[in-house]
Amino acid sequence: MSDDYLVRIGKLIRDARQHRGWTQAQLADALGTSQSAVNRIERGNQNISLEMIARIGEALDSEIVSLGYAGPMHLRVVGGRRLSGAIDVKTSKNACVALLCASLLNKGRTVLRRVARIEEVYRLLEVLNSIGVRTRWINDGVDLELVPPAELEMDAIDAEAAVRTRSIIMFFGPLLHRMDRFMLPYAGGCDLGTRTIEPHMIALRRFGLDIAATEGQYHAVVDRTVRPDRPIVLTERGDTVTENALLAAARHDGVTVIRNASSNYMVQDLCFFLEALGVRVEGIGTTTLTVHGVPNIDIDVDYSPSEDPVEAMSLVAAAVVTESELTVRRVPIEFLEIELAVLEEMGLDHDRSREYFADNGRTRLVDLTVRPSKLEAPIDKIHPMPFPGLNIDNVPFFAAIAAVAQGQTLIHDWVYDNRAIYLTDLNRLGGRLQLLDPHRVLVEGPTRWRAAEMMCPPALRPAVVVLLAMMAAEGTSVLRNVYVINRGYEDLAERLNSIGAQIEIFRDI
Repeated sequence: MSDDYLVRIGKLIRDARQHRGWTQAQLADALGTSQSAVNRIERGNQNISLEMIARIGEALDSEIVSLGYAGPMHLRVVGGRRLSGAIDVKTSKNACVALLCASLLNKGRTVLRRVARIEEVYRLLEVLNSIGVRTRWINDGVDLELVPPAELEMDAIDAEAAVRTRSIIMFFGPLLHRMDRFMLPYAGGCDLGTRTIEPHMIALRRFGLDIAATEGQYHAVVDRTVRPDRPIVLTERGDTVTENALLAAARHDGVTVIRNASSNYMVQDLCFFLEALGVRVEGIGTTTLTVHGVPNIDIDVDYSPSEDPVEAMSLVAAAVVTESELTVRRVPIEFLEIELAVLEEMGLDHDRSREYFADNGRTRLVDLTVRPSKLEAPIDKIHPMPFPGLNIDNVPFFAAIAAVAQGQTLIHDWVYDNRAIYLTDLNRLGGRLQLLDPHRVLVEGPTRWRAAEMMCPPALRPAVVVLLAMMAAEGTSVLRNVYVINRGYEDLAERLNSIGAQIEIFRDI
């Protein structure tokens, strides 16, 4: 292996380690080697086998290289181009993964329309296939069919796929109705700091589920004598927590009241799907849900998840940051009204069509046209709140938007431990972002973006924010190892190219 490749590989490993927040000593400990050896590897001064590269990638949860594959995917971005035309919003990533988990409730055939073909979905399908669920793409690969087995084969679960998605925790709700004992691998997903599953356990214990976490697995035992005898009050108004409680309540023989429930978009889509399964859910769109469970669900069901408001926000941000006129079609407006109100305050020039319904017949959509605007920093800080507040996943996009606005914007990302830190990656592209603490970033605008080569942040939304800034920067940028973007977006580079971007996908190892 040439010295040039050793240096390049070393740089990739160093960037991946730093994004993980690890020291060289921590990586060395995970690999069972010395810190000096890691130091030599990162400087390109030590020969390194493909096996060691694969081990490092596994330790850092970063696809440094894939054995027997063309290697990690990178993006080469020619920036400074204006976008134009129109682009449709894809179906919701978070709704699709919830519905895949919910399909375990049903003994019959489930068909989900226009499922997002993203890495997160692929990982869940690998898990479902491993435990005996038959899945296939139908109608030219647009829709997805799922047929469960009579008995799930939990001993055969694909642990490698499971640990790469946090969505695996939503198996708890359906599985507690199907077996008395089972094991699941620890939940993975984006690197957003420590996220406890205790709020899930508080809700699910009311259905008799007890969890012990040992040796990288959750060991679950179900006590059938335990039943919720009073309303379940969630200790956090989280989306996946609410979904898990809904999944548990769906086949509970009785009425379950869930309070402090999330009413966010993916929760509403799950409720609509449960209704298609014959489960009556009262209070959809509110923080109190009343679920009339059906102990045995055996039905052929056909459901269309709605569009993704976070993808819609990222496309709006792309137009804003590149100073473009762009029409974003099929925007679920109910879940972007606060974001648009903030953007209007900042001076965004836009208009919207009349409302129409998504294919699920329930979610309200509009077509949104954004025009180049002279933006001013908002008076108040940007901070997320549970729906109907500003969406937690949309906060990072305001870092890029604030960077092109005149003045200072304070962004307070109080939910996650690490995500605000990744927003400072914009500084490598000419941004002026000051990290005040792990949750608060001060953004100074306007920004003269400049091209750069950098490693993709290990969190989905900050990674896309970096890509958008590269699209605005004059010159050619390179964003390395974009697996995390593929977890949440389908063919994003190609779709952005269709409206005027110039993004090339390449692999170098």
